[in-house]
Amino acid sequence: MFDSRNSFNKYPVGAVKEGTRIHFKITVPRYLSCNEAVLIIEKDGSCERIVRGMFWCGKDDKKEEEWWECHFTPEKIGIYYYYFEIKTNRGRMSLYRGVGKNEIGKVSNGRKWQQTVYSRDFKTPDWLAGGIMYQIFPDRFYRSDKAHTHLYPDRKLHSNFHDIPDWLPNSEGRITNSDYFGGNLTGIKEKLPYLKSLGVTAIYLNPIFEAHSNHRYNTADYSKIDPLLGSEEDFTELCKECENEGIKIILDGVFSHTGSDSIYFNREGRYGKGGAYNDKNSPYYNWYNFKNWPEEYECWWDFDTLPNTRELDPQYNEYINGKGGIAERWLKKGASGWRLDVADELPDGFLDNLYKRVKETDPEAIVLGEVWEDASNKMAYGVHRRYLLGGQMDTVMNYPFRDAILGFLDGEHSSLCMETIESIVENYPPECTRLLMNHIGTHDTERAVTHLSGKYREYFSRDEQAKFTLNSEERVIAHKRMKLATLLQFTLPGVPSIYYGDEVGLEGGRDPFNRAFYPWGNENQNLLEWYTELKNLRYSSDIFKESYMRNVYSHDHIMSFKRYLTDNKGNITEEIFVAVNRSAKERKVPVKLTDPVTLLGESYKEDFTLPPFGYTVLKTK
Repeated sequence: MFDSRNSFNKYPVGAVKEGTRIHFKITVPRYLSCNEAVLIIEKDGSCERIVRGMFWCGKDDKKEEEWWECHFTPEKIGIYYYYFEIKTNRGRMSLYRGVGKNEIGKVSNGRKWQQTVYSRDFKTPDWLAGGIMYQIFPDRFYRSDKAHTHLYPDRKLHSNFHDIPDWLPNSEGRITNSDYFGGNLTGIKEKLPYLKSLGVTAIYLNPIFEAHSNHRYNTADYSKIDPLLGSEEDFTELCKECENEGIKIILDGVFSHTGSDSIYFNREGRYGKGGAYNDKNSPYYNWYNFKNWPEEYECWWDFDTLPNTRELDPQYNEYINGKGGIAERWLKKGASGWRLDVADELPDGFLDNLYKRVKETDPEAIVLGEVWEDASNKMAYGVHRRYLLGGQMDTVMNYPFRDAILGFLDGEHSSLCMETIESIVENYPPECTRLLMNHIGTHDTERAVTHLSGKYREYFSRDEQAKFTLNSEERVIAHKRMKLATLLQFTLPGVPSIYYGDEVGLEGGRDPFNRAFYPWGNENQNLLEWYTELKNLRYSSDIFKESYMRNVYSHDHIMSFKRYLTDNKGNITEEIFVAVNRSAKERKVPVKLTDPVTLLGESYKEDFTLPPFGYTVLKTK
């Protein structure tokens, strides 16, 4: 009766800019004798309820159905929810959204459709569209000969790059994250030819500022590069060399908290007698919420080494987002954007100010947020956040796609996994969707190969994770499934992000086992060659720069979809079909295609089937 993703029923499909006229058309069975239909719209965060009468606009006697239509023009940005009511010979009925389909249901059982309306001025940088991102955990990628020795006696430097990262607590029962492998900025620079061979156009660096742990999410000084990684000159030189290779650097901004061991808080006394912990007259005192100074204070997820910041404190906000502040400083040193750690824990005012400062410094710089759910309707601080409506972020990390891809390969119903994907594409502004950070693993998750083995369990203890490894048979299966996962990752809307080492089969559970040193000299060449094929596929068409897609056949063990380009009249000008078979058995793909050209995988034929763990990418127009 109504498909919000079909331009016959709704045009334009998906999110729209404010002031866009939207056409709605519902199909009603004639046996219901409908004599009235209305569209009901509710704006999120408002008591406003808009009712639009619909007009009878035609019928199809063969199908015994008729059509009712109307228009609605949202003038303000925000999230709108809508449904339909029809008056029939069975009484008044409500038309709501089903799960992966549409249905007539009762009000109490109904799910409303979402309409995202974003700023007409929202425009994202072009340079990342169609590219490939590479995420580097700086300490674990490559150590150049210009290695810096560890400066403090409480740090351990591994001499064996094959070591498992330290995971046992110290004698006081604390996890200190104080073991290092010595990866540095010069090492990244020396490996740029390798990254270039993977087609990388953007490097996302986990934190590089001075800190006293190997993950560096406990910032000690935002204004300095951590000495173990190098100097400010090393950073600017890396940015220059990257620019020469067509690669840009995205930095990790950890602004919701600092380290207790920092120049700002200084609980450990490393920075003399100053700091908020030691002196109420410190210029940093108002950056923090003390419950009972100095011992009781708000901290991130109850980690007392990570005191929360008061992001809207005028002094803190000026320090980060002011003229000449941290956000601007490192862009001027050569960075091309910021990834915002725990973005959903940053208040709107702070996000507004940071976005404004970034864009004033460099309109082409990117602001990318860490949000694990659907960022278009994310609830935080008791309200739906406006991350993607313009003025806060360009795009986000795409955990929903990761969940859908891995869920599909884990055996979840393929139609529900595709529903997750289509829902994100429908809810997000296309300007955002084309830049989504599409990952299948990060420093916060188990390694993709380990997950795809089917043997890893989230409830494993740290001791079990430390001992966990795949045997040769399990590894073969995991690599086959890895190929399917990455094919989906590289062909769905957004930008594929490779977590360093995934491309050569690096294994491991969650932190710290997902942060081993890159296995230079022990790479899985078969996987590495596969990533080269994916790179070549991605750069073979401008289709992958845009956000257009539609589901074709996603059922049982098959997931398939089309990516396409359109002209200014909405006509499809180019089209690519992608299908994967997650099964260990041959499976039929019931699609009819006309003279497709094989770009990757199986060639099309009548009674099209895919072999076990098979795949195909076909150019169909």
